[in-house]
Amino acid sequence: MERSLMTELMEWKASENRKPLLLYGARQVGKTWLLEEFGRREYEGFVRVDFLKEAALRAVFEHDLDVGRIVRDIALRKGAAIDPANTLLILDEIQEAPGALTALKYFQEDMPDLHVAAAGSYMGIARHEGESFPVGKVDSLTLRPMGFLEFLDACGQASLADAIRAREFETVERMARDLAEDLLRSYLFVGGMPEAVSAFSRSGSFEEARDVQLQIVSDYDGDFSKHAPVRLLERMRLVWRSLPSQLARETRRFVYGAVRKGARAKDLEESIQWLRDYGVVQKVPRVTALRVPLAGYEDLSAFKLFCVDVGLLGALADLPVHAVVEGSRLFTEFKGSLTEQYVMQELLLMGATPYYWSAESATSEVDFAVGIGGRVAPIEVKSAENLRARSLRVACEKFAIPKGVRTSLSGYRDDGWLVNIPLWSFSQLRDDDLQ
Repeated sequence: MERSLMTELMEWKASENRKPLLLYGARQVGKTWLLEEFGRREYEGFVRVDFLKEAALRAVFEHDLDVGRIVRDIALRKGAAIDPANTLLILDEIQEAPGALTALKYFQEDMPDLHVAAAGSYMGIARHEGESFPVGKVDSLTLRPMGFLEFLDACGQASLADAIRAREFETVERMARDLAEDLLRSYLFVGGMPEAVSAFSRSGSFEEARDVQLQIVSDYDGDFSKHAPVRLLERMRLVWRSLPSQLARETRRFVYGAVRKGARAKDLEESIQWLRDYGVVQKVPRVTALRVPLAGYEDLSAFKLFCVDVGLLGALADLPVHAVVEGSRLFTEFKGSLTEQYVMQELLLMGATPYYWSAESATSEVDFAVGIGGRVAPIEVKSAENLRARSLRVACEKFAIPKGVRTSLSGYRDDGWLVNIPLWSFSQLRDDDLQ
């Protein structure tokens, strides 16, 4: 598989100001595979320490934080030479070894020539408190589930992916629109968890992909028990399992009472934060105005809560396999929430921070709003070829925004005040589209 983050890893290696790297990500998004593949491609060799499986190696970081000794001890125990100029040292599952997390600071200060890359889940790292975290002493990247173009590459459709990357929208529309829509439909079901994508690309079986998804959901549930306080477990699981019904609501706004009758914010806020720290949900806050900076207009009381991956959302909803072959059903399933989940994931992969806007009177709502090129881009998601954009026009007029964005199954078109981006090419939204 090809992961787009590989390019950023190569830039990290070449940087004159390189610090130890901390690769964040939810479990099973492919962090270990990516770092090992990076080590194979870009170094003479790599040495990987897995603190989850090799618990004895945690002790290497418990005596003191002399990184020279630490490297010698790791080399001795792993039976491999560690050459600072040619070896990538991978510290995997670093949340299991707090001493190793603290040691990243001293790798940066005392052995800057050594290339160190650590990987860990959000929750374990986020819950290490106080001075153990090497603030200002690490570089960081986040690995997310595979995006649609990465999915195309993995499924042997690199030519189509390259055409989309090159923004050859008219050519794809004329020659391969049906193929692009069929593959996007497959992606909405399979999602971007690498193991599920691998199973599907190997066999073409949606059932095999679903089996993988269900195992991941089960593994996540088990990890909740490992990390979270017992008093929160039931509420975390209720929130997690409520995601499909929450997103199927007309406004998508998270409703506490829909999780458990009578529940209020104070009952579930901590549980939601734990799920966010774990990396399995993404909070998209409401803003009261579409102005720069969007964060300055955040409404702290209203938000949408999305899943980490569109395929896992479908698994949680028990979405039937036959939905994939029923025309546009997958795009419109439970009121288009799979399509909106997909767009949210693509925005994150672009490096954007998504918000949404709704009028105080609740008469208009824009699905997403992001900052692009110093301006606000309101985005309306259409799950079919529906070209109406009443709420988007209201928002653009209210906040004097010269151009809004609609994404749908229709082709690329620029109507002056609005640009339509095909859903299959949404990842290619650019600042130029808003001018």
